[in-house]
Amino acid sequence: MWVLSVALVISLAGALGIVRATQAQLDDVARVDAVTAVLSPPSGEVENILLVGSDSREGADPNDQDFASTGSVDATPGMRSDTLIVVRIDKANGGVALMSVPRDLWVKIGDGDKFAKINAAYANGPDVLVRTVQRALNIPIHHYMEINFAGFKTIVDAIGGVNVCVPHISRDKATGFYIGRKGCKLLDGTQSLAYARSRYLEQKIDGKWVMDRTGDTGRGERQRAFISALAKDAVRYLAQNPLKTHVVLDAVTSAMSVSAGLDVLDTGQKLRQLGTGDTLSYALPVSSEMLNDNFIFRLSRDASPVLAYFAGLGPVPVVEDN
Repeated sequence: MWVLSVALVISLAGALGIVRATQAQLDDVARVDAVTAVLSPPSGEVENILLVGSDSREGADPNDQDFASTGSVDATPGMRSDTLIVVRIDKANGGVALMSVPRDLWVKIGDGDKFAKINAAYANGPDVLVRTVQRALNIPIHHYMEINFAGFKTIVDAIGGVNVCVPHISRDKATGFYIGRKGCKLLDGTQSLAYARSRYLEQKIDGKWVMDRTGDTGRGERQRAFISALAKDAVRYLAQNPLKTHVVLDAVTSAMSVSAGLDVLDTGQKLRQLGTGDTLSYALPVSSEMLNDNFIFRLSRDASPVLAYFAGLGPVPVVEDN
């Protein structure tokens, strides 16, 4: 989810006509060469971007206020894809759609026969993750973009925070997320990360804390809602502070890594719809079960229309939570 804010900020700056003056900043974006060979060739109907939020703790600052909840690289070694979202760009009409992929989806990893949760594929390299997603979902992936915890917080802070609205007093004791009243609150980068990572959300209803039982699917829905909120706040911030655009772009370009063939400026312009909220949003249909004491998801039959749409082979699905 948070890696989408990278393209979003660039797209909004482009809409204001001030990105080209900072082209040199965009040229400094880190490239992930490892995925080049496994990306799909251009498709006639769609252009898909795999957005990856890494849970790597590398470089975590013990002085950060959320260090206790995110942890150090020693406490949580390795890397997993904490968040996976596929962004679909329709080549015919320019429409944009988002699809969350649950991190607990049970799939074959890479080109092998070993099963694991899909978020484990990233530990073997971004190329293995791309191959895993393409094979498991049978959709093309044309571009790749990733960001870690620290980069996400930097971007949110650079645009002055994001307004998040809740229907009840809400908390997640595991991540440190807390909003003490019904309504909206401006969250900084640390608080936004706690919200985005929340998998054990509780709401205070009639004086009692009630656990949200939607798990990873509910988290995906909240993340897509966060994208809409970030879009609106980024539009407002850049419109009111156009001279701060270079500061925002500095935060963006230092936080993200993209595949070698991705034109950051062009992609940002294609994603301008994110600034208006005129996008489609999908949760990948799954079923849940326990497997050897592990909670997993499997693709459900209802996933076929959504996956056909993201493959460029089917119409707009009616199962939509926009």
